[in-house]
Amino acid sequence: MRSEFKLTPALGLLLSAAPLWTQVQPPPAPWRGAGPVPCVGSDNGIYPCPPPARVTAVRAGRLFDSKTGQMLTGQVIVLSGERITEVGAESQVKIPAGAEVIDLRQATVLPGLIDSHTHMFNSRKPNGSTEASMLIAVQNANNDLRAGFTAARDMTSHGNGYGDVALRDAIKRGIIDGPRLQVSTRGIRWAAPGAKENPLDAALVRSIEEARAAVRDQVAHGADWIKLYPAGAYSFTPSGHAEYEVTYPLPVVQALVDETHKLGKKAGCHVYGGEGQKNAILAGCDTIEHGFGLDQEQINLMAAKGLFYDPTGVRYTEPYMDDVDARNTGGKFRMIPIFEKAASMAAATKGIKVMMGSGADGSTFAHGTQALEFEWLVKRAGLTPARAIQAGTTVNAEALGWQDQIGSIDKGKYADLIAVSGDPLADITELQRVKFVMKGGKLIKNDLAAYR
Repeated sequence: MRSEFKLTPALGLLLSAAPLWTQVQPPPAPWRGAGPVPCVGSDNGIYPCPPPARVTAVRAGRLFDSKTGQMLTGQVIVLSGERITEVGAESQVKIPAGAEVIDLRQATVLPGLIDSHTHMFNSRKPNGSTEASMLIAVQNANNDLRAGFTAARDMTSHGNGYGDVALRDAIKRGIIDGPRLQVSTRGIRWAAPGAKENPLDAALVRSIEEARAAVRDQVAHGADWIKLYPAGAYSFTPSGHAEYEVTYPLPVVQALVDETHKLGKKAGCHVYGGEGQKNAILAGCDTIEHGFGLDQEQINLMAAKGLFYDPTGVRYTEPYMDDVDARNTGGKFRMIPIFEKAASMAAATKGIKVMMGSGADGSTFAHGTQALEFEWLVKRAGLTPARAIQAGTTVNAEALGWQDQIGSIDKGKYADLIAVSGDPLADITELQRVKFVMKGGKLIKNDLAAYR
């Protein structure tokens, strides 16, 4: 006769990297299945029970302090389970007896990286299946984690409905490995005349009432962020002036942002420039994405409002951009230098919060290669290496509202750690060669450490 299990309530915080299994209590009869007594997850799946929390110490030859932007030497990080319990100079931090020691004294240890603009799902093909899309998304998430990105924001599921919610929750439960995720599900677009809504793609709105309803619907389906599109495509006039399509009227943008904030969520606005971009800033969109045509007035307004700027530079300075402009303008005009000037201007403005977002989408920017964005921020936007790393750690953690949990190596925060061989302050490309990844105390990848 099948044993009955008494399950305790599932425990765990939103950010927990440890599996959120519901532990099995001693059954009323001996376990009659194969192997040791298992654990039952909140999804009613049966899994091997996670190992008990253990104490680990990491010896860091160099440690990047993302709060100050300084490189420290001779540091020790002590963790118990998924949390950091102590960090400091090796002369001050005692390694507990019996702790497992990871020796990274020949490496640089940094907080886990955060990518603020990903698309874990490839664009859904007309005849694509849900199963195939999810398998690709799982692989993309795993590639990002192994590249050192222990957290990410996913900026729409690319025609895969609410699949990103399922992916986020599977990672949170420990069913699959991937970055801690915040997701924006389908996104909300302004409906062109005659447009037909695809239930797997963005919601289409035509009025303030529909806009507010769409926000409520996406939040009810699990959205952490609301993705908006206040400015559409760009083109060049015969004289070379860049023009940008305006989508939602300003009152609609304002209603979308207000409803989002009313529900305790944040809005990320896809904009290229022009009036639509200004509308997004005026409405208080929490993150301004791309911003090819940002001018100093708009940048100053962003700084005054405390908005974040997410340029996604690599994605929009790839050669295909020049190919499109050459085809459309006969080779006369290019968007790339306009964009680079805007990004550099923003980076040089006091008070602006520059994020690190790759825009990796599995189309022209492969998942797992996003650290190219750090190099772009340094070499093409003018950030110092320290500030570029902060863009992908402390700044992004603040934008996601997770600054108390991730983004720096501090007591009480999650043990999300990465390591590289060299010094990324001397060579920012070191972040493209991450050798060690730990998420919530769980070792994901280790090509460096010697154990004792």
